[in-house]
Amino acid sequence: MFRRLMILAVVSALFAALVQTALGVNVRVRVEGRTQTIFGMAEPTVSTSGASALDSLEAASARGEFYYHVTQFSFGPFVDQIGRYKAEGSNGWTFKVNGISPQVGADKVILKESDTVVWYWATFGPQGGPPTLSLDRSSPNCYVVFLQNDAGQSRPANGAVLLVDGRRRKTRRGRACIGRHRGLVRAVLAGAVRSNALR
Repeated sequence: MFRRLMILAVVSALFAALVQTALGVNVRVRVEGRTQTIFGMAEPTVSTSGASALDSLEAASARGEFYYHVTQFSFGPFVDQIGRYKAEGSNGWTFKVNGISPQVGADKVILKESDTVVWYWATFGPQGGPPTLSLDRSSPNCYVVFLQNDAGQSRPANGAVLLVDGRRRKTRRGRACIGRHRGLVRAVLAGAVRSNALR
């Protein structure tokens, strides 16, 4: 009896995984270009037709009406262009899922419901790609900015600048309060990928 229950549980889990892969998921997506955000400054939720990170780019492209190109290689599909910018030399497109750069291609990363995918333009060096900024609200009108490396490890983004309503506010140890504002708040820091946007 126990054996039958175990087999049933394994078969049910496999079926659920296959259904999720076939049906897609709802994920948050942002695409950061060389000089500006291409899609999803506030990381909107998009519904994918499949469950891979590559499917998230397709869903964002359809919703945001921007171009991207994929080249097939022996190791799998490679995103070699988003918008106007083609990958060349040590510059190109990469992505993070929940703040971590996967060690496999976008077609191999299976997303879960509510994951966050950030596609961004990067110049790669010996240490990998540039760090990304993550913006959180610490209290009303106060924010904290974190610098994340490829492994998803975070530290305060000392010296990051908050942008809102045409104003700039430099952070101390990644923290700053900006007072009343109407627009979205973003963070920038030289050498890092722009942050998400918050109200």
